[in-house]
Amino acid sequence: MATTRSRKFLLPTAALSVSLLALSGCGSEGSDSAGGSSDADCSAYESYGTFEDAEVSVYSTIVDVEAELLENSWADFADCTGIEVAYEGSKEFETQIGVRAQGGTAPDLAIFPQPGLLADQAPNLKPAPQAVSDLVDEGWSADWKKYGTVDGIFYAAPMLANVKGYVWYDPATFEEKGWDVPTTWDEMTALTEKIAGEGEMKPWCAGFESGEATGWPGTDWVEDAVLREHGPEVYDQWVTHEIPFDDPKIVASFDRVGEILKNDENVNGGFGDVRSILSTPFSEAGQPVLDGECAMHHQASFQAANWPEGTTVAEDGDVWAFMTPPIDASQGTAITGGGELIGAYADRPEVQALQTYLASAEFANARVSQGGAISANKGLDPEVAQSDLDRQSIELLQDPNTVFRFDGSDLMPGAVGANSFWSGIVNWLNGSSTEEVTTSVEDSWPAS
Repeated sequence: MATTRSRKFLLPTAALSVSLLALSGCGSEGSDSAGGSSDADCSAYESYGTFEDAEVSVYSTIVDVEAELLENSWADFADCTGIEVAYEGSKEFETQIGVRAQGGTAPDLAIFPQPGLLADQAPNLKPAPQAVSDLVDEGWSADWKKYGTVDGIFYAAPMLANVKGYVWYDPATFEEKGWDVPTTWDEMTALTEKIAGEGEMKPWCAGFESGEATGWPGTDWVEDAVLREHGPEVYDQWVTHEIPFDDPKIVASFDRVGEILKNDENVNGGFGDVRSILSTPFSEAGQPVLDGECAMHHQASFQAANWPEGTTVAEDGDVWAFMTPPIDASQGTAITGGGELIGAYADRPEVQALQTYLASAEFANARVSQGGAISANKGLDPEVAQSDLDRQSIELLQDPNTVFRFDGSDLMPGAVGANSFWSGIVNWLNGSSTEEVTTSVEDSWPAS
């Protein structure tokens, strides 16, 4: 899936964060006469203009610590331009953004965690200004621009990104037990069986609870399997409904994942049986790796932000990660990922100024340099990343040889990708068969 997650960038508790940044000429301590912070180099922001009594509201899924870091990333921009930025993050974004748009209370800017949800809202959005379009042409691949385009109209620039499909583990435990990092899915299956047979810990721990978005981490598992088993062409056909959701190939990939997740012998280390996956918050689900209660945890690059403070993420550290290995090596190296897209419900000059800044390489470097985030912007310097894993992920995204596919559920219509696919995963772990779940999701697909 989402998110930031996108949706997948959520931390466990929703929070409302409102940032009211200094207005131009307000005369507050630390501000110069142009409205800029005395610590900021405002020459970098001259092209955006300066404003008085201008406020821009921003709404997204990003909450808690991640929200604070996001707000830090535009603080100098706001100080130097005089734009007051009112930020709100919520775990209910996916359902509330449509309600707000319909009720006339839409934000000026919304940070969408899914292209599918963006497409649903396109009739309410303003086309992106030319400056944003030019920045995206310069800074991102054509695929990324396509994700923000609906019916030939470009609405939304990409912002942050994440690389899906990492498997997190404790290097010291692997060394002590003599376990090798698997290089194929078959090797990963064999390792799973070996760890389960030894009985000292569960092979896997997982958590799919995420409020109204519960189930999304399971969609990531399935998407990884589809891409690795059947390749990008079938993956594209699946997410665009050129083949049905219950196509035999998709059923086979569900079942492949089910061999791990629907077996009590394999999960859920530190928490309980298979069904405990649904009550375990996704942001807390990796903890048993550090506690020695499970060996592996499947989660995106942003999992690095979910480890306790002081955890060393490195090949020789407390925790590290390998990419979910290929199923069919002939399909080449491919990764799934996600990110956010910034759409506008208003086109006032101050809104367009902030929208343009968020599409820039300067914003990407400002946010990534604080840690816990990456971007696919070509102007991002990988060296500003705060961890080896983030640098590795950025280089993967910037490598022209990487086959990248956006999170499948995020590309699907909102009724599927942010609804029936999630709930289908919940029903699946509660005992429904793969055929029942995939047929139910197929039946929910909106008519063309």
